[in-house]
Amino acid sequence: MTVPQTLYQELLSRVSKAALLGSCGAVLSWDRETYMPVGGNEHRANQLSLLAGVGHQWSTDPRIGELLDQLADSELADAPDADSTVNIREIRRTYDRSKKLPQRLVEELSRVTALAQHHWAESRGTGDFDSFAPWLSQIIDLKKEEAVAVGFSDDGEPYDALLDEYEPGVSSADIASVFAALRQEVVPLLDAIRGAERQPDTSLLARPYPVAQQAELGRRAAEAIGFDFQRGRLDVTTHPFCSGFGPGDCRLTTRYDESFFPSAFFGTLHESGHGMYEQGLPADAYGTPMGSSVSLGIHESQSRLWENLVGRSRSFWEHFYPPAQRAFPDALGNTSLDDFHFAINAVNPSFIRVEADEVTYNLHIMLRFDLERDLISGKLKPLDVPEAWNARFTSDFGITPTTHAEGCLQDVHWSAGLLGYFPTYALGNMYAAQFFAAAEEQIGDLQRLFAVGDFAPLLEWLRQNIHQHGQRFSANRLVEVVTGTPLSNRPLIEQLSSRFRPLYGV
Repeated sequence: MTVPQTLYQELLSRVSKAALLGSCGAVLSWDRETYMPVGGNEHRANQLSLLAGVGHQWSTDPRIGELLDQLADSELADAPDADSTVNIREIRRTYDRSKKLPQRLVEELSRVTALAQHHWAESRGTGDFDSFAPWLSQIIDLKKEEAVAVGFSDDGEPYDALLDEYEPGVSSADIASVFAALRQEVVPLLDAIRGAERQPDTSLLARPYPVAQQAELGRRAAEAIGFDFQRGRLDVTTHPFCSGFGPGDCRLTTRYDESFFPSAFFGTLHESGHGMYEQGLPADAYGTPMGSSVSLGIHESQSRLWENLVGRSRSFWEHFYPPAQRAFPDALGNTSLDDFHFAINAVNPSFIRVEADEVTYNLHIMLRFDLERDLISGKLKPLDVPEAWNARFTSDFGITPTTHAEGCLQDVHWSAGLLGYFPTYALGNMYAAQFFAAAEEQIGDLQRLFAVGDFAPLLEWLRQNIHQHGQRFSANRLVEVVTGTPLSNRPLIEQLSSRFRPLYGV
């Protein structure tokens, strides 16, 4: 083994060890949201803070910097898109960012957010924003400190530093431009749909749907599209999420409402999409950039693709509607497939983001993006969030939240310190539409395959074109490599128009 190869193996060993420690923290976080007794929250916060601090020490060990410097001019770093080049490049990027963060800040962020998520859940349950406000204020102050420590360009803003953690290389100005163009297309479509004479009967989705049958059907669908339950599991939580602990262990969560069918079913498909991405990453590269997802926008593209482009298609339900009718004979026994399909694709401005239809969903994200920018810049004070949220919501959706639980307290992200995360959801919708169009062009008639329950060709296409590459390409470059064209809102608008205009007759 040559000297560069020996140094490279040492580098991978060190970052993989840090990733392994991080996965231990992920297990504790998952347990906190699923099975941990309420009384253990403060102790769990201390555990997570300790692990975050040790992980930061390992990730910023000066030896990693020395190895990176020694490898910078080696042949292992100069082959475009080669595994070693990618690993060295991305380890350098994350190392440089981590080195800018004081260990005290890393530990305090972990401790405060662990405690805050418990208080958020209580406040969400009661709709009491005032009890959560002190925690939000602490988190905003810590995230401002993080933004200053990381830094941003002279023509940028502090929020850029936070956004870069989730969607590397993308700025607030980039997102604002993309969102403005998307809004120009979405609002006229929404107006046309709201003025349509033809409207679905959504009451059929609010009939009794026993939880046990929901759980069975949701698991069956997740398994059918390709989630491997030998390497994963599904549990219940307050706010659905997916945790990939490493090869062979991916955890999904969902929540059930026995009076509203879409919540758990489509939430399960959504998290399964995340899970299949985690299960599709190269296991032998675990802990390195080549074994990690590209960005949260790309991750979100996988969940939104399976939830919406597959799960809300008529062809999907040509296959799954008969078992759904058998599972819920009282609710669906006398309901036609056409009526059911129209109902699950209903477009109706609503309060809850995770249950929003595809046409209005991105407006939810734009609202959060703008509020987050203002919180980090100081234009908006945490105590003023409810008023700002409700005013914007009324303006965008024509309805006003009656409680904070259906308004600014609905999402876990702020309590978890995930400022900069929300924009990736809308980017994910755009990525998903562009990927799906390319897959359909290359594979053939996907709708025909879905109708007979054959989802394997699409999953294999995603595995080959996206999952296996890890972080080989940036998100924007991946889109070009896979689809042949830069990211555009056109595939998303075409997908929305082709599905919703015929349904509503507009």
